[in-house]
Amino acid sequence: MIRSLYQRVVLTFLVAVILGLTVAFFVMLSLYRDTFNAGIQRQFSDTAADIAGVLGRVERGQWDELLREQHWISVLRITLIAPSGEAHAYGGGPVQPEPMQIPPDALRQVRSGQSYASTGIGSLYSRMYGAPVRTEEGVYGLFIQPGNQSEPDDLGKTLLTTLLIALAAGSLFILVAARYLVNPLNRMTQATRRMAKGDFNVQLKLRKRRDELGELARSFDHMAVELRQLERMRQDFVANVSHEIQSPLTSISGFSKLMRNPGMPEEEKGQYLDIIETEADRLSRLTENLLKLASLDSEHHPFHPVPLRLDEQLRRIVVALEPHWSAKGLELQLELPQVKVMGDEDQLSQVWVNLLTNAVKFTPEGGSIELKLEALTDRVRVIFRDTGIGIAAEDMERIFERFYKADRSRGREKGGSGLGLAIVRKIAELHGGTVEAASEPGRGTTVTVTLPSGLGPPSKP
Repeated sequence: MIRSLYQRVVLTFLVAVILGLTVAFFVMLSLYRDTFNAGIQRQFSDTAADIAGVLGRVERGQWDELLREQHWISVLRITLIAPSGEAHAYGGGPVQPEPMQIPPDALRQVRSGQSYASTGIGSLYSRMYGAPVRTEEGVYGLFIQPGNQSEPDDLGKTLLTTLLIALAAGSLFILVAARYLVNPLNRMTQATRRMAKGDFNVQLKLRKRRDELGELARSFDHMAVELRQLERMRQDFVANVSHEIQSPLTSISGFSKLMRNPGMPEEEKGQYLDIIETEADRLSRLTENLLKLASLDSEHHPFHPVPLRLDEQLRRIVVALEPHWSAKGLELQLELPQVKVMGDEDQLSQVWVNLLTNAVKFTPEGGSIELKLEALTDRVRVIFRDTGIGIAAEDMERIFERFYKADRSRGREKGGSGLGLAIVRKIAELHGGTVEAASEPGRGTTVTVTLPSGLGPPSKP
């Protein structure tokens, strides 16, 4: 069994070329032979008539000298049959030829004053042509054949030789062309083996090709870049998860060991217990968010859209988080007209909680938060605008990435894990919506969530 693509390509091309040349050989031979033979037959018939005409104009005694001294006659075999039946042979090269065997029907036809051409299927050089030579003695029969009977049929030989040369040259070109065609595939095979081992730093460098293989190579390079980015994100994700889990565990372990000191004051123990409780809550929220993201990423995450009053849900969230924003003396400005949408109530509630919590967390005391609801033609827009610390321009493109924190030190102090906005974006996408953010350091941040207001769940891609 042939397993190499190179061998298959070469074999396929060779079979195709051989079949094509074979068909071409027989078609050309069939079409051209009739035309070629017809022309040759006319030439020999005319030659026989011309020789007979020349002999008819000279004396009989001069025939031998005439037929033996003419150089062009040497390429012919000539047989001259007298009225008495005596046969004389001429031409055919330096060796004196033997008279041809003349069929009786041919001899009778020529003696009756008609020309003769054999109609046999044999080689062209076995054909015979005859013409009458009229003299006072009677009618002589002149018969000629091509002189070199050992020479094969030129047409068939020429065509066969030409086709064999074409086959040999074509095979050589096919070997080179097939190697050129298969080489990119071999390079792709080697690249996939490297990628299977975790090495995504591969590039085929075939972008200059404009054929299908070039397009495939460009897609392959793009895939390698995407996989390289995914691998980097995976490594960052593992590193971030490890760090976020290790940090509270280290604090819990360290303060637990300190509390083993029997002489530790109760007040200090209480402080340590508060720290342990805070870190435990932080670890609990982290695992809860990780489970939430894992569930949202799965294809089987429950999605139960129901008609709901979005304005009422937002008011409930504001009331539920009142202890947080009132403790900082924040002013909340609400613009919540009556709006009804189809959505998963629990998931959307998670979105509003995360966004309002972030706004409260990063807005200084005495600041303000604006919550605005807008009903568009077929969509609903929810806007959270605060007067907080803002986000730097270089961080804006990554704030929705998992575990990304624009200010890591400040985020850790406030107990953030960097998963809140990632959950917001995922839930918005599950509802067929979008989430966008705009910010200016020192002047606040605006987060806009746009959702469809249809009466059914969004179709999954």
